[in-house]
Amino acid sequence: MQIGVNVPNFAPGTDPEMLRQWAQTVEGLGFDLLMVSDHIAVTPDVAEQYPAPFYEPFTTLSWLAALTRRVRLGTTVLIVPYRHPLLTARMAANLNRLSGGRLVLGVGVGWARQEFEALGVPYRRRGALTDEYLNAMRDAWRDTDDYDTQAIPIWVGGNSDAGMRRAVRLGDAWHPLRFTPGWLVEATERLKAIADEMGRPVPALMPRMALQETREPVTAPDRPAGVGTIEQIIADIDQIRLLGAETVVLDPFNGDLTEIRQPERAWQTLAAVAAYHKSQEAR
Repeated sequence: MQIGVNVPNFAPGTDPEMLRQWAQTVEGLGFDLLMVSDHIAVTPDVAEQYPAPFYEPFTTLSWLAALTRRVRLGTTVLIVPYRHPLLTARMAANLNRLSGGRLVLGVGVGWARQEFEALGVPYRRRGALTDEYLNAMRDAWRDTDDYDTQAIPIWVGGNSDAGMRRAVRLGDAWHPLRFTPGWLVEATERLKAIADEMGRPVPALMPRMALQETREPVTAPDRPAGVGTIEQIIADIDQIRLLGAETVVLDPFNGDLTEIRQPERAWQTLAAVAAYHKSQEAR
């Protein structure tokens, strides 16, 4: 199983130098994937969780592609209805080609109603637009003379049944975001049942879990996966591996904006995870 990191690309303290340090840390520790988030208009509902500045993902990943050599680059998740599908198809194809085929396109329908309004996109049609746009993007990429790219993997986000169905229909992988360990076990069974109902293959499992190390064990029944001592975090990663996940993405942002300016604690936890992962691979 490969391991990725969701790098904060927003909030005071995020600037080109901080993004550079994150990229160097993620690649230097041997992680397989570096992902960033997506918002275009930092409306009040967005700013409450992800304040400005917000670095647009395609621009940011293009710059980081030139600063890295090995690590894959991705979005977790790109809000599909925000951009014309042919614009997204073009930017994704160009980024994939320029980075040497390293792009992973994690996608979602979005949630910020005010941001939809600011962009003039109908909020109530976001699911239908996502389906329509994903099909249009795949159709565009079939013209390889024009788009000049290899296949770009699409990871469909969304923890609901609607998200699972979209992943089965239109995705290469299902990309659930933040969950409890028990929920993920049940959800993978639900994903298989949905795929069977639709007569389609089960998409690959590529979850994104929290990453927050604590000194004492977290014993609450609703403990999110990835929150707890380093032993708990590693146990969560091992459980995800046993569920058949091909990649797990670690998300070190847990709502504390001071961590954006002071990422060293997150880097220490990532170093411990990387060391454990390397020891497992060496067996």
